[in-house]
Amino acid sequence: MALGGLVAAAGVVLLCLTGCSNLAYYWQSATGHLGILSAARPLDDWLEDGEAPERLKAKLALSQRIRDFAVSDLKLPDNPSYRRYADLHRNAAIWNLVVAPKHSLTLKSWCFPVAGCVTYRGYYDLERARAEAATYAGQGFDTSVYPVPAYSTLGLMNWAGGDPLLNTFIHYPEGELARLIFHELAHQVLYVKNDTMFNESFATAVERLGGARWLAAHASPAAREEYAQYDGRRRQFRALALATRKRLEAVYANTPAADVERMKQATLQEFREGYAQLRASWGGDPARWRGYDRWVAQANNAWFGAQAVYDELVPGFEALFDREGRDWTRFYAAVERLAALPKEERHRRLKENQ
Repeated sequence: MALGGLVAAAGVVLLCLTGCSNLAYYWQSATGHLGILSAARPLDDWLEDGEAPERLKAKLALSQRIRDFAVSDLKLPDNPSYRRYADLHRNAAIWNLVVAPKHSLTLKSWCFPVAGCVTYRGYYDLERARAEAATYAGQGFDTSVYPVPAYSTLGLMNWAGGDPLLNTFIHYPEGELARLIFHELAHQVLYVKNDTMFNESFATAVERLGGARWLAAHASPAAREEYAQYDGRRRQFRALALATRKRLEAVYANTPAADVERMKQATLQEFREGYAQLRASWGGDPARWRGYDRWVAQANNAWFGAQAVYDELVPGFEALFDREGRDWTRFYAAVERLAALPKEERHRRLKENQ
């Protein structure tokens, strides 16, 4: 399961190379992001490169049809983002660290200039992310480090060529590639400081609604079938994770302190057993499910808290899209009106209207 749409610190740390604490973190963010920008080349360079694989060229050409569709049909920004490509020679753009208390799903926040406070911390070096996670784990926290295939700089770097396409996601199935591009561009439509759940749920709603429209209008029957299987399994997994998250919330809210750890571990074991049954029903090559295997083996409060960020408010945004006549311009305007409300009020309205 790719988790895109993260506003990494790298998009803004150039504003904070002086006068900020923890300069080592900001330095790795700035140099990491600049490394991505410097690796990016215009798509025409890749398409005309005799040594570039034909499979890559086909995907790059597809990405531009998707990019154009994002502007014409979804009313997403028309700018330099996703008009260049970079091969990072690694399997993630960044690795995100999330941290939660031992008996809570509430994620720790970190605050940055411009982006405000977010519930993750991005690293361009996996070992550095793991070392930081180990520090928090040593203090009794649940931690999770996961790969992120793409992130948004909110349009702030369009002057420098914008956010590029990356090898970390370019070979995704057609429907998933479309969804990722739509998700990241949605962050350029709207970003609210200090409300990661609102931002990510909005972008997830845009990716789901836009992805369905792309597949229906432009994908081949084979691509639609491929994606139906891919997304069907993902929905099954998310449903299992959501049910587990709700059980954990109930455990932490209602269980006596002496029993809460035992109930937590029992709930996580039920999750692992439920996944084993789900995985058996999928069949096929076991190697295809290694990503799910890894997440399940490492699942904890931080992992479930991160999942909530991406889907908690999505039904409310989807209902709002329907109420606005499935008109993208009206939908974005309605979301902007919600964003002007206090955080608790905007969340309440979305949850009430699911």
